Amino acid sequence: MLQPEATVDHAPAPVKVEFDNFEHGFPAGFGPRGWRHLAYGVAIAFAVFQLVIAAWNVLPSQVVRGVHVGFLVLLTFGLIGNFTARSDFGRAVAWSIGALGFLCGLYQWIFYADLILRDGDPTHLDLAVGTLLAVLIFEGTRRLMGPALPIMCGVCLLYWFLGQYLPAPFNHRGYDFDQVVTHLSFGTEGFYGVPIYVSATYIFLFILFGSFLERAGMIQLFTDVSLGLFGSTRGGPAKVAVFASGMMGTISGSGVANVVTVGQFTIPLMIRFGYRRAFAAGVEATASMGGQIMPPVMGAVAFIMAETLGVDYSVVVKAAVIPAFLYFASAFWMVHLEAGKHGLVGMKKSEIPSAMRAVIDRWYLILPLAALVYMLFEGFTPLYAGSMGLALTVALILGASIVHGFSNQVLRYVFWIGLALVAGAVLNDGLDIMKVIVVVAVLIAFTAITRGGRATLAACRDSLADSAKSALTVGMACAIVGTIIGMMTQTGVGTVFGGWVISFGEKSLFLALVMTMLLSILLGTGIPTIPTYIITAALAAPALAQLGVPLLVSHMFAFYYGIMADLSPPVALAALAAAPIAKENPDKIGWEAMRIALAGYVIPFIAVYSPALMLQPGDPMAAQLGFYGAVLYATLKALIAIGLFGMVSIGFLYTRMNVLERLVAFAASVCLLGEFPYSDYVGFTIAALVVAWQWRQRSRNAVAAA
Repeated sequence: MLQPEATVDHAPAPVKVEFDNFEHGFPAGFGPRGWRHLAYGVAIAFAVFQLVIAAWNVLPSQVVRGVHVGFLVLLTFGLIGNFTARSDFGRAVAWSIGALGFLCGLYQWIFYADLILRDGDPTHLDLAVGTLLAVLIFEGTRRLMGPALPIMCGVCLLYWFLGQYLPAPFNHRGYDFDQVVTHLSFGTEGFYGVPIYVSATYIFLFILFGSFLERAGMIQLFTDVSLGLFGSTRGGPAKVAVFASGMMGTISGSGVANVVTVGQFTIPLMIRFGYRRAFAAGVEATASMGGQIMPPVMGAVAFIMAETLGVDYSVVVKAAVIPAFLYFASAFWMVHLEAGKHGLVGMKKSEIPSAMRAVIDRWYLILPLAALVYMLFEGFTPLYAGSMGLALTVALILGASIVHGFSNQVLRYVFWIGLALVAGAVLNDGLDIMKVIVVVAVLIAFTAITRGGRATLAACRDSLADSAKSALTVGMACAIVGTIIGMMTQTGVGTVFGGWVISFGEKSLFLALVMTMLLSILLGTGIPTIPTYIITAALAAPALAQLGVPLLVSHMFAFYYGIMADLSPPVALAALAAAPIAKENPDKIGWEAMRIALAGYVIPFIAVYSPALMLQPGDPMAAQLGFYGAVLYATLKALIAIGLFGMVSIGFLYTRMNVLERLVAFAASVCLLGEFPYSDYVGFTIAALVVAWQWRQRSRNAVAAA
């Protein structure tokens, strides 16, 4: 049965996490007194609109994008006013400003045909609406996320208007005010570009899917399974954090959200079992940020990447599977070595739940996620897969609420079997949305008359509203980043930066990669991962592709380092989220997180030189081993490389490592990353010698201790 809020049995009281803005979520609820009802109603309307659009293709794409942006601006200003204004007058002003933004979105619907007919010849009203929309998007994003992203986009806007006065090669031919506003606020290459299209379709649907699963108790399931599997092993609490956060990443795709949910339980648990506060928080930050690279959701970037590259969503997901496994394997390895170095033990058997019992009790929660993954890998569109996953989740939640009122176990089995037969009959001839709606409507009717059913329906309704809140940050980021995309498509400035990258790459591909890495990390300092990826991919990815890097790998390269920016001081947003829970300095946590996430910094480089790691053609070993042989070889090499990096970072394998041993292990790992003659053979040989030496040192220490 749907829970009012996903909880963890072993979790302490929640720790309130403060930020300078609402980038990582609003406070609980929708505001004070009567204003909460207004915000709640708008959020429900937003969610229902998105569900209708997902179910029926009843509006042109441009209209959908416009109304989506209108809802984003309305709810952003309204909620910020509800939570920050000191008087009802201030809240009324905030809602009035948001309403202007909503009207700008409706303008795309009301004058849809007229806007097409006069494309390139805007009226004064068009220019006024377009300018107002730009002002509201910039101001709404500033209030929601802080100044970093609006300032960056504002600089691009200034270049758009004044770039003709700069010296070559930075100048452009110059554009009039009406050209800039038309390109930015109308059409499909500015605010209404690919990012907002993805936000208006796939992203919202998957946010809703994840919200329902979380409220159904998925966090509880993941945590109990993690505890049962790894709680009693060496350093078990930290392994629980890695595994649980990785599993949460499959449905949430939000790093900081994982920190403030799973971290409420795992960070205090790690500290209680001997891990240093900074290290414990760094583990949770590293594992939680990995949620953005964990299929199928992948922080919503996977949807944008698929649309940008024009490939099936499943292609992006498949490319991300092995790197995601390596990332979490590396974090797991790091905490294992840290536990061995300091002699940390696991939890007592009596303190941990049974993983098998947790699965038996809540097995039905796995079905929607399994069905979603299956459909994505079978080539179904994300919209279809997400709709089916959401429908299945709702059916299971409502069904669980209904059978909760049955005292007879036989009746429960009969109900579930009957529901399965009905679902099979409905889906036998493909997805007929009306049949699905009828089934859900019948379940709602039954739920409403069962014991506790109304509470379940209320929780479902709350999930709709909460999903609309969760979509604001992603949606506003997708909207404002259209400024940069529009500027680049009209001025062609991206070719200048691309030329620099190519010039570096002609001398050394490695230098071009380092330049792209630094750009991603610098851009990601203080702005969300999605705009970081969009900007870097637009600037650098095409240039890397011209240097022979597979296009998908170049986009993944930009994506990975956008994520790493949230772990890298001085900002390190994930560390900032973990700091109040661990009661530790955010900078210390950030440096620990960088150390633990070392694999995240090297996996993209490995993938560039060994594209088989992302299941892409062009791997140099494919000629000798075949494609799948090259995949296995690249994975093995990457595992050994991150194993060596773990030893270097922690300074332990079988015994503590001195400086010389760590330097030798580092040299071996660099050889496995590089592509020079005999580099792999040298790396494997040195790695074997380091492991053998450590084994010998442990034997000597054991003899000496005896």
